[in-house]
Amino acid sequence: MINYTLKCANDHRFDSWFQSADAFDKLKAAGMVTCAICGDSHVEKAMMSPRVRPARTAATAKSSQEPAPAEPAAASLSQPATEAEVALKKLRKQVEDNSDYVGKDFAAEARAMHEGTTPGRAIYGEAKLEDAKALVEDGVPVAPLPFNIGRKTN
Repeated sequence: MINYTLKCANDHRFDSWFQSADAFDKLKAAGMVTCAICGDSHVEKAMMSPRVRPARTAATAKSSQEPAPAEPAAASLSQPATEAEVALKKLRKQVEDNSDYVGKDFAAEARAMHEGTTPGRAIYGEAKLEDAKALVEDGVPVAPLPFNIGRKTN
């Protein structure tokens, strides 16, 4: 496996793993390599520093002579790292603050509001794929959320 740093025509940079350099070339030629941020198909390899491990003998000799340099602190995994993650976090907060969570009853609640048997309000929850498709086919205005709800209903 090989990890490439890629950039699109809009100068978005992202990393992606490929089975080999040839695999990257084949996928790119087939138009299957797109920007992870904007979907642009004009993607090129970006400059990146190689990850080269020293030989075992050199590594053990160096470690006995001098302390290893401190590595930069890793980014916190609990905080958003990109603009897209920040936007998703903001959207999630807005949905949770301004909507009622109805859990597994989402399809029934949405249908009842659409038919006028329940007062309309902003809701979010969970629905089976076939129930969501039926809502869309019946003209009920619903949309999937671009994040996991992560609530337990028990």
